[in-house]
Amino acid sequence: MSRNEAYNHAKKYENEIVTFLRDMIRIPATSGKEGPRAERIKAEYDKLGFDEVFFDQLGNVIARIGDGPFKILMDGHFDCVDVGDPDGWQVDPFEGSFENGEIRGRGAVDELPAIACMAYGAKMLKENGGVPEGVTLYLSSSVMEEDCDGYCLLHLIEKEGIRPDVVVIGEPTDLGVYRGQRGRVETSITTKGKSAHAAHPDEGVNALYKMAKILLDIEALNEKLESDSFLGKGTVVASSITCTNVSLNAVPDSARITVDRRLTAGETVEQALAELRALPNLGDAEIELLTYEELSWRGEKAEQEKFFPAWVFEEDHPVVQSAVDAVTEITGEKPRIYRWGFSTNGVVPAGRFGIPTVGFAPGKEELAHTVDEVVQVQDLITATAVYSLLPGKLAERQAELTKGQT
Repeated sequence: MSRNEAYNHAKKYENEIVTFLRDMIRIPATSGKEGPRAERIKAEYDKLGFDEVFFDQLGNVIARIGDGPFKILMDGHFDCVDVGDPDGWQVDPFEGSFENGEIRGRGAVDELPAIACMAYGAKMLKENGGVPEGVTLYLSSSVMEEDCDGYCLLHLIEKEGIRPDVVVIGEPTDLGVYRGQRGRVETSITTKGKSAHAAHPDEGVNALYKMAKILLDIEALNEKLESDSFLGKGTVVASSITCTNVSLNAVPDSARITVDRRLTAGETVEQALAELRALPNLGDAEIELLTYEELSWRGEKAEQEKFFPAWVFEEDHPVVQSAVDAVTEITGEKPRIYRWGFSTNGVVPAGRFGIPTVGFAPGKEELAHTVDEVVQVQDLITATAVYSLLPGKLAERQAELTKGQT
């Protein structure tokens, strides 16, 4: 299929893509509360006539086309962060505003467009003869990413038995091809003190004062961390603080901070924890690697340590070049090849399992989680056309992509 044929084919579905995206925006769906939006997505998948459509136990919406041994997964999460102050928005965040070729609202970038475009790209693929021989294409509209990126795909692989050979992530890339991201670790540090009346502070031990020294140590540690030429610098920041005391007129007897440690290429969770344990003023403070424990909208318990590995694939890797070829065929220009600044579901397939993973989607990363989320309808059409070609491009490199995998 030529560039114009694929784009024009996608253009035929512009109204359906726009309607589907706007419908999803109109249904609020924070992590763990995605049920109504999940039902809307499943209804669209059912309408499009895929070979199989189902909810997995966690609540991800899964569609399948084909039944070959080479498994391609195209993933987009459909939970979104909350809107914050509604008065900060120029439009109703749950209206799905559509004017001048732009769609606005919560999720209009992060990352409902990928779900709509992947669905219609898969429909186009079916209409053009189906998936290549020997291929199974899975679409996953996934849950709980905003709370615990990657857990949805960890569940899919470990508990549902769907382990892909290659993964396409639908976080916003502004139609570029993204090949990596920094990882992260979430920890807490707790200091213990001794309560005393605020009129007699010398009788107590102030846990906040002990924490103050640790906070300065963390600030200093951030300046010393390593940098990678592609993924950028590792960082560490104290992101919240709480304390306990018997009253506001007493010396606090404990203090607790949460620490966000971003991992660049080659850094590990063990290294991150060791750095915190070596802080000069840590003293008897306790460090804990935090754990995510929540129930999904289907009542399934989600649980994992809050460790999310960094990952990167080289520019000449076949998964990256497959995406580059598909974008170039549609746009006529080689796309920008870059990486995300934030974390994505790629932490599991790429970071934990080493599965070839690449990112492509409409929308600008910097608009995620802002009151200015907006996507261009023209970009939706381009992305849909690219998604329709990408499984074929990946299938052409199947031998290279599966080499060394177990």
